[in-house]
Amino acid sequence: MDGGSSGVGADGIWRPWDEHTVLRPEEMEYVRRFHQHEPGANQCTSFIAKHIKAPLQTVWSVVRRFDKPQVYKRFVENCVMQGNIEPGCVREVTLKSGLPGKWSIERLELLDDNEHILSVKFIDGDHPLKNYSSILTVHHEVIDGHPGALVIESFVVDIPEENTKNEIFYLVGNFLKFNHKLLADVSEGRIDRRALN
Repeated sequence: MDGGSSGVGADGIWRPWDEHTVLRPEEMEYVRRFHQHEPGANQCTSFIAKHIKAPLQTVWSVVRRFDKPQVYKRFVENCVMQGNIEPGCVREVTLKSGLPGKWSIERLELLDDNEHILSVKFIDGDHPLKNYSSILTVHHEVIDGHPGALVIESFVVDIPEENTKNEIFYLVGNFLKFNHKLLADVSEGRIDRRALN
């Protein structure tokens, strides 16, 4: 990956977190169009993408549930909402033991059901992800002749003094990669979706 672990190469072109991720030019256009972050000097940013063999609306119905992140984020123990699911609402998330932190308070920045965009900002918590902000988009595609979805999630986050840039970069990337695998499992029917009800 050019340009170190920032996710943006010296040429100004976004690089995916996972060097094995290959996106077609039209898919990279989604990144340029929807995933604009302006990282500061002490921040890192990148994105991760996942092709899911399920229709866009199926995937979006899981992602948009800001009140139930535990459906596909298995490190979440519990989630308590403050307000309705709309931009500006806040959720308090309790994290499972064994993780670097026990709780997180997160604000919904954007929920666009037409463009299928979800943006979240961490506003407090005892975890190392300070000033963390993410944008997740879902796009229609065809996989093996069937309706599918491309999920792209980008992030920007502070690099704590006690961590290196690579450490925080790979911590976030691995969490997102794990989340996307579980999102695919839920959307493709390998995991029970009843928790959404």
